[in-house]
Amino acid sequence: MRIALERVSAGYGGRTVLRDVDLGLGDGELLAVIGSNGAGKTTLLRVIAGVLRPYAGTVRLDGRPMSAYSPREVARRIGAVAQTPEANLDFTVEELVELGRLPYLRFPDRLSHRDRAAVGRALELTGLVGLAGRRLSTLSGGERRRAFIAVALAREPEVLLLDEPMAHLDLKAQVELLALFRGWAAEGVTVVATSHDLNLAAAFPRLALFGAGRLLARGAPAEVLTPEGIREAFGVEAAVSRDPHTGAVHIRYLPPPPGAVRTAP
Repeated sequence: MRIALERVSAGYGGRTVLRDVDLGLGDGELLAVIGSNGAGKTTLLRVIAGVLRPYAGTVRLDGRPMSAYSPREVARRIGAVAQTPEANLDFTVEELVELGRLPYLRFPDRLSHRDRAAVGRALELTGLVGLAGRRLSTLSGGERRRAFIAVALAREPEVLLLDEPMAHLDLKAQVELLALFRGWAAEGVTVVATSHDLNLAAAFPRLALFGAGRLLARGAPAEVLTPEGIREAFGVEAAVSRDPHTGAVHIRYLPPPPGAVRTAP
């Protein structure tokens, strides 16, 4: 699926958060969206998911305005995982993932063979087959995050939107999730994830940098993560270097000059 945002502005209760954003996403793209708190990262995902209607501009899916699609069609094609997903009941992992098939069901339909195959595939893609019978309350933070991502994958989406998917996870869980993202993108799924960690975001092939609701830069990590861009978006000074062996971009934050930070009397 190809997604295009054309001069999109959006927000809440008359307060504009995104401003005149032009952004295109292609099939199988793996994109990290970065920016400070309030920069518009979550709002961007909500607009792409179709749960927040822009004040101005147009969102197109495969060349057609999103308004031309029914909510059920959008839910089938775009899977989204919130920053802190919650379940009202202590489901097993498999029961939770089965909820991902709801856009394909009409009451009182039961899960078909195809639905169960999609659930099994989602469990496999997230490495949760061995945990299918476990209750959510017994899972680690990384396992729980993967379980909610599996719910979105069970829809067999063309686009997967993830809000801070690696926040509060240990290093091993972060590395495993990033490997999963790369695998899904290789299969043609467009993966868009927000992140506060610039060094972690630098592992993505493409970045979109937001500041004050505007798209400031988009491209490869070396093109986006510059001292000037980081200063504009985050208001901090940083040194940017490249690993001599891997070529990966590395960010080192610099302390403010003496006297720049006020202390309480």
